[in-house]
Amino acid sequence: MEAGTEKREERTERWRAWMAAAQQGDADAYQRLLTELLPFVSGIVRGRVGSDPAAEDIVQEVLLSIHTARHTYRSERPLEPWVRTIARNAVIDWARRQARARGRESGVDAADLAAPHLEGPSESLSPGVERALASLPDAQRQAVVMLKLEGLTVAEAAEKVGITPGALKLRAHRGYRALRDLFGRELL
Repeated sequence: MEAGTEKREERTERWRAWMAAAQQGDADAYQRLLTELLPFVSGIVRGRVGSDPAAEDIVQEVLLSIHTARHTYRSERPLEPWVRTIARNAVIDWARRQARARGRESGVDAADLAAPHLEGPSESLSPGVERALASLPDAQRQAVVMLKLEGLTVAEAAEKVGITPGALKLRAHRGYRALRDLFGRELL
């Protein structure tokens, strides 16, 4: 057996034993485990997101997730795949948040969209936004306007038009999707 493989097997057994002990309340074993996991998790995260400043936050999120979910670890299995899965999921969650944030960034000045208590498209909207809203079916346009332009909550908007909050959310979702298609994901 090669030295690298032997060391990895030793590490696998050590981590498994430390996590099992930590599950039984051994704080010292848990501290040793987290100390060794930190550079391991950091390597996984940085391998996926590079030197992004968020990498440190993602590593902390992974360690917190390990702590929160440690009771779910099954000690008869190696710890490394379990940790890798948690790290991968944290990176995926981060990437999704980044994509949603980029999707909310607007090429349109926020002042172009601001029109409190707006009942429908008006002169305060840019012509492109006004045309996009006008292209939506009435129910979707109404939902988008009430939620995004008037700033109503889902419950307030649903009550205003006499439908359930779930139905209003569905209308708004369909409207957002249509607008994203029209604007190439730049507006919402």
